[in-house]
Amino acid sequence: MMKKVKENKTKEEKVSRRNFLKTAAVTAGAAATMGFPTIVKAQGPISMRWQSTWPTKDIFHEFALDFAKKVNDMTGGDLKIEVLPAGAVVPAFGLLDAVSKGTLDGGHGVVVYHYGKQNALALFGSGPGYGMDANMLLAWYKYGGGRELHAKLYASIGANVVSFLYGPMATQPFGWFKKPISKLEDLKGQKFRTVGLSVDLYTAMGLAVNALPGGEIVPALDRGLLDGAEFNNASSDRLLGFADVSKVCMLQSFHQNAEQFEILFNKDKYNALPEKMKAIIYYAVEAASADMWWKSIDRYSKDYIGLQTVDKVKFYKTPDAILMKQLELFDQIVAKKSAENPLFKEIIESQIAFAKRAVAWDMDTNVGRRMAYNYYFGPKKAPAKAPEKAPAKKG
Repeated sequence: MMKKVKENKTKEEKVSRRNFLKTAAVTAGAAATMGFPTIVKAQGPISMRWQSTWPTKDIFHEFALDFAKKVNDMTGGDLKIEVLPAGAVVPAFGLLDAVSKGTLDGGHGVVVYHYGKQNALALFGSGPGYGMDANMLLAWYKYGGGRELHAKLYASIGANVVSFLYGPMATQPFGWFKKPISKLEDLKGQKFRTVGLSVDLYTAMGLAVNALPGGEIVPALDRGLLDGAEFNNASSDRLLGFADVSKVCMLQSFHQNAEQFEILFNKDKYNALPEKMKAIIYYAVEAASADMWWKSIDRYSKDYIGLQTVDKVKFYKTPDAILMKQLELFDQIVAKKSAENPLFKEIIESQIAFAKRAVAWDMDTNVGRRMAYNYYFGPKKAPAKAPEKAPAKKG
């Protein structure tokens, strides 16, 4: 009798388990139908292969690595960006096409490198910025309509990319030369390297211009293919070896007074990312922008001293007459290109409207640094001696 009870109990348990599993399956199906979340097995990390437009030894490639590390760290390794140097996959000037086609997932460079595809792209870096520095131009980009205009430009050439501008650059030197430039006539006929709208500007000043990527400049100067060149800053110029082929650098210029870096993503790859990851990228861009500026102040100032003390480079200020000529010629170039390209004109008008109020506010509000610098670090005058007392009269 006891044996029969146990057999019946076992049968009941089996039926109960079958009913439970059947009910669980129905419940799961119903949950899916009603829109309740289902548990999905975690995916592995997303990997992206990038390339910069800079040689490994350039500080600019370091900036690219800095950005990638911020994203990799902030996502906890869920997104892993690997950054290769210029030429690893495509030449520096081929970055936009490679990212657009998906040959690369992303990249780090500057917008002016795409000047040949749409000349208005050069307005994000080339020229005087109507008095704006690079930080102010980035303010226009984020809050003055610049980002929307930039996206419009890429759409006009069918570029399948998502772009972020960041990383304000200091005013770039007028250039490296064989001897100091004292007047405009000294430039006539010199073979010179620059990029973007600066090609038009230096050509108008009488130079024979050749656009080359950063890593090709010094070899060209060394072989006599160039008489002079500009690249960017004390650290990059020193690391790339400018001081080995020239001992004269002219500081201050309006040809690239407000340039910044560009971070590119292939649009399809970017759009496939989770929204949380896109948000991390957006704020990593801003964090990297600030960090890059701080690092550049530290490194550029050290290398500026090193170029003078160790490499024996002589720095000269570009004459005001040449700076004024740059502004006059830039206006002529802008007028011509605005008449030919409606997008060019639209961007110029937007920049002018923003610069008119932003630069006025900046100049009126912020005190100049020259006075304070001279006060603390300039030659100290000996304190004036107190006048001697006349000897007392006798009697």
